[in-house]
Amino acid sequence: MERQPDMEMFDCVIRQLQDVDDVLLMEGHNKSHKKVSDALDLLNWAEDMLPSMALHCMATRHSTRHFKQEPVDAEKLRQVIEAGRQAPSGKNKQQNHFLVVRDPDVLDTLARLVREEFAGMEITDENSEDIGNAIRLSKKGTYVFHYHAPTLIIVANKRGYGNRYADTACAIENMMLAANALDLGSCWINQLRWLKDNPVLLDYLCELGMQEDEQVFGSLSLGYPDTEDGLPNRKILPIRGNEVTYIG
Repeated sequence: MERQPDMEMFDCVIRQLQDVDDVLLMEGHNKSHKKVSDALDLLNWAEDMLPSMALHCMATRHSTRHFKQEPVDAEKLRQVIEAGRQAPSGKNKQQNHFLVVRDPDVLDTLARLVREEFAGMEITDENSEDIGNAIRLSKKGTYVFHYHAPTLIIVANKRGYGNRYADTACAIENMMLAANALDLGSCWINQLRWLKDNPVLLDYLCELGMQEDEQVFGSLSLGYPDTEDGLPNRKILPIRGNEVTYIG
């Protein structure tokens, strides 16, 4: 997989094309000079478009809850994880811990443990809005919290660290945007965070590599969307909430 284009890459290619363009022009290769000039114009246009491409990626990102069982391409997965690692963190601590689960047996075990723990709970007025549906479906025995995605990225951080939720959220949002840019589907997963103090899940996650001083504060399902064209839903929807107040 080739490197994804960015400003540095565009600048480098443009400088190289400018050098070639100058040489061809001096030597009188008009036909080739025209091709290089066209390529140079195209790259300049692409460079100008990069900011709007980023905004478009944000506006077209939606959650995917139906995934193909095809494993995610290793290079695409690496790029998604790297996007998460590039996210900002409080005081630049960079202490998110990404547990990337691709083993089908481990995914099945996580789904079973989550289902069993939720099935042992009761719906109350206090928890109905957050985990009521998870409890209800778990009691039926049909609940698969990660939507059968072939990859689950679990993000843990230090217990008691003041920015643990913020750092995790920044990383997951970066990964969701990267997934959209790479034609992958993704969905934020809260269930392991809801069960972050559950001893059964804690023991198993520590077996998988989570440190004893860490807890899960967010997760991400990742895979190829099970759609007709194999692409994520990118319909731009109107934003009806999220009020904005300008001061000054």
